[in-house]
Amino acid sequence: MAILKTSWERPLVLALDFGTSSVRAMLFDRWAQPMAGMEARREYNIPTMPGGVVEVDVDLLLDAAWSCLDELLARAGDLANDIARVGTCTFVTNIIGVDANWEKATPLVLYSDTRPEPVVESLRQTLDEEEYHQRCGVRLHTSYWPARLLWWAQAQPELFQRVKHWMCLGDYLALRLFGRVEASFSSASWTGMEDRTRLEWDEHLLKVLPIQSEMLSNLVDIDQAFYGLRSEFAQRWPALKDIPWLPAVGDGVTANLGCGAVSDGQVAVTVGTTSAVRAVLTGDVIRVPEGLWCYRVDRRRSLLGGAMTEGGSLFAWMRQTLHWPEGTDFEAALSAVLPDGHGLTFLPLLGGERSPGWVVGARGAVMGLSFATSPAELLRAGLEGVTYRIAMIYERLRQALPGEPEIMASGGAILHSPAWLQMLADVLNRPVHPARSTETSARGTAVLVLETMGLAVNPEDAVSEKVFIPDPEHHTIYQRAMERQQSMYQKLIKGGL
Repeated sequence: MAILKTSWERPLVLALDFGTSSVRAMLFDRWAQPMAGMEARREYNIPTMPGGVVEVDVDLLLDAAWSCLDELLARAGDLANDIARVGTCTFVTNIIGVDANWEKATPLVLYSDTRPEPVVESLRQTLDEEEYHQRCGVRLHTSYWPARLLWWAQAQPELFQRVKHWMCLGDYLALRLFGRVEASFSSASWTGMEDRTRLEWDEHLLKVLPIQSEMLSNLVDIDQAFYGLRSEFAQRWPALKDIPWLPAVGDGVTANLGCGAVSDGQVAVTVGTTSAVRAVLTGDVIRVPEGLWCYRVDRRRSLLGGAMTEGGSLFAWMRQTLHWPEGTDFEAALSAVLPDGHGLTFLPLLGGERSPGWVVGARGAVMGLSFATSPAELLRAGLEGVTYRIAMIYERLRQALPGEPEIMASGGAILHSPAWLQMLADVLNRPVHPARSTETSARGTAVLVLETMGLAVNPEDAVSEKVFIPDPEHHTIYQRAMERQQSMYQKLIKGGL
């Protein structure tokens, strides 16, 4: 285990991290160590509305980011002059349309918006989904742009015609700051529109979708930085006006780098609002395994894995739905229930299914409820249910890796719960190494920025000394529970009951 350094070193890098619940601006040193007190955060709410609508005014997010930068630079004082570069990561997948005057024409719509569900099947009639999966790395699903664009053209044709350019949050950020419209290979790969080996917009999709390539951002790699802030921002942040700003990347990439999962010898299990299981691989993935996706880190590396909409979001939903009183000790509540000691089978697909089955219309279910079921039992069953789904993704990913990988855990939801970390170790039957910090996306952004400067960082610096060791007896219990859950899935979801 690496020993963390007790003093910081120049150069400094600034990381701007857009999550689904807040935006953070943080300063890191040459070793990707966060600098004490050099952080600013603004929270916001992106609600799920009736009809599966999940959208937000993009300028609310940018205003929060500008406020973070104001606060951070004021705190930094003269240290701001030592900032060498700025990096950005954002939640993915998202989309926004702008008009001929480069003004927003649509809200920013998130991956979890399910309105395009009716057009997914029509796309399957038009495209060979397996060829598409191998070419673009994803499945046909409401999360990605092909279904989103086709739905928009059919459901809101007047609004669709107003749009002259479609982009991600990171592209829109660059447009506002620099007047340039470019997307990184990383963020573009999350749209489901990028040919993952050619690193260009997929020509097959452009032939069947109602858009042209000119309506999409130019694709660049992470090291092709932006320079020269527009005058209003140069005056606002003089310390940042002439330094390189890297194109935004997907926060899945930076979550891996930030928790030390930097190669095919480590797998990152991230449980924040959502859940994901990912590994960084050098080069192109020859064949994407069934149930998984494959995105890009940059021109040199791929990101193989799978993700679910449920994670901390399920925990938050249960807290609200079960009306837990303020000050509840959730760790004690979880620990009071034995592994699978509740008689419940919980299928946690409240937001539909992404990995590994990709059933757009899937929904959650609980079997085994009785008048004796307690809130603590329901909570434990829900988190176990999420963990079983994580294990299904992990097993598919593990088979694509050269050996038995180390498991690195990150994400605020799971890092704040030792009981959940132990549950993960028991279900996977593998030791789990938690990240030192919950801010792994911001730290991973700093790691990526430092890479572009030719500065290496020790991955072990990201890992806590605490290791969660699996209990073989608990693993056996969980294996039987996973079989029950999968049987329930086959009957309710695949069987269409």
